[in-house]
Amino acid sequence: MEIKIGVADSPHDLTVSTSDSPEQVEALVLEAMRDAQGMLTLIDDKGRRYMVPTSRIAYVEIGPADTRRIGFAVGG
Repeated sequence: MEIKIGVADSPHDLTVSTSDSPEQVEALVLEAMRDAQGMLTLIDDKGRRYMVPTSRIAYVEIGPADTRRIGFAVGG
């Protein structure tokens, strides 16, 4: 699944791909947001750790990974 995090005062969002369930990610976000001085920490599919200060989080989008189709379709 894919998580997009909007960071305040940044024109780009942070995108993290993880195998965690939407419920697990939501629980992590809610727990981190309880402390205004806290950090949201996520680990992606490759083991990289992303840390975002909760005071800078503008939004969190939790959704399925973007799957790219390869090949050609025959139209008719």
